Amino acid sequence: MNEENIENNQEEVVDPVRLVKKVRKSRKVRSGRRKQSVFRKTFRFFMTFFLLFALIYISKMPQWYLPQNAYEKPNKHIIIENNNILKTERIFAFLKLHKVPQKPIYMMRTDDLEKDIRKLKPIKEVYIRRYAFPARLHIIVKERTPVITIAHDEKGVIVGAFAEDGVFFGHEYMPINTKVKTIKVLAKYGGETSYTKWNLAKVNEIQRIAEAIEINAKEPIEYMDMRNPNDVYVKIKSAKIRIGKIDGTVYDRLQRIPSILPQIKLITPKILYLDISWEKVNYLKLK
Repeated sequence: MNEENIENNQEEVVDPVRLVKKVRKSRKVRSGRRKQSVFRKTFRFFMTFFLLFALIYISKMPQWYLPQNAYEKPNKHIIIENNNILKTERIFAFLKLHKVPQKPIYMMRTDDLEKDIRKLKPIKEVYIRRYAFPARLHIIVKERTPVITIAHDEKGVIVGAFAEDGVFFGHEYMPINTKVKTIKVLAKYGGETSYTKWNLAKVNEIQRIAEAIEINAKEPIEYMDMRNPNDVYVKIKSAKIRIGKIDGTVYDRLQRIPSILPQIKLITPKILYLDISWEKVNYLKLK
């Protein structure tokens, strides 16, 4: 046997001690991997069970649900914002028409609530947002802007108002917030000249005339008396002005005010009203 064969036989000889150690080490590795696999599966099972239980528990928490009396009166669960004209109690009167749903706040539908609140005349638009912990509804309203208020006489209470889009809302929504600037108009109820028959064109016409008077008189209007549409009066601080019939010449007649008003202020106590109802002539009605 030559030297090359002897060397190959020596390489094939395995140390039994090292082999045993190697096998034991391999078994430990496999055993560790099995334990890790079992631990991961067990951990996943318990975590899945825990998360499912936690999800069910959280979904049943009372903070997700509105109280059954939430629509009865103002409370922390119903927040109403931007209602300067409409009283909060009036909105709750419409909420009472609905039953508080026995479902989590995130599953509630608010379409019917918005539709009913929008029926209120002063409301132009309404948005409802839902929040939890605690469960609550945030009702944000956009109101119509009143531009004309109606009374039956000089000392009478306000019985209604017209908005900028011509919509009329009656005494149930009165009084109007004093921060809102409006034109007070004395008008009749009933008959052919009733203010209930006014439309957007009429509202715009009154606004234009009132603006022209305030520009020419440089004073705010206290009220416009339109109880007789053919004989209209306007009261400003320094005088009462008869403008007569509102026709095509009314704006030309109103332009006479700046030249007359400074003169009549000197004798105001003796003047009943300034008459500019005539086409070319001005009159002073004395007491």
